[in-house]
Amino acid sequence: QVQVMESGGGSVQTGGSLRLSCAVSGVTSAKYCAGWFRQISGKEREAVARIFTGRGSTSYAEPVKGRFTISQDNAKKTLYLQMNNLEPEDTAMYFCAADMRWYVGCHSLREYDYWGQGTQVTVSS
Repeated sequence: QVQVMESGGGSVQTGGSLRLSCAVSGVTSAKYCAGWFRQISGKEREAVARIFTGRGSTSYAEPVKGRFTISQDNAKKTLYLQMNNLEPEDTAMYFCAADMRWYVGCHSLREYDYWGQGTQVTVSS
């Protein structure tokens, strides 16, 4: 059974940085989709950054391009989201997710199958 667990959220001031980590367990293949999503209170969940672990190819939502970086450590089956120059608009619950259907296209999948519990990120002005 695939399990996903995030860590690393917290509170920072505008312009600060945080790094989120995501441990993915129960995966038997080196190829899978993984991503970071966020949900602001009262709004729909949105994709922030995605990665295809087989190739390391990434994609980002427009609001975070140039500020956030998704990366992977294949040996540890851990993903990271480095968030720099944080803004109050980045305040949200951040979720890590994984999906084995990489052949569909990680950046095309509407929904991922496996989700973590989420970690809160709060950016104050």
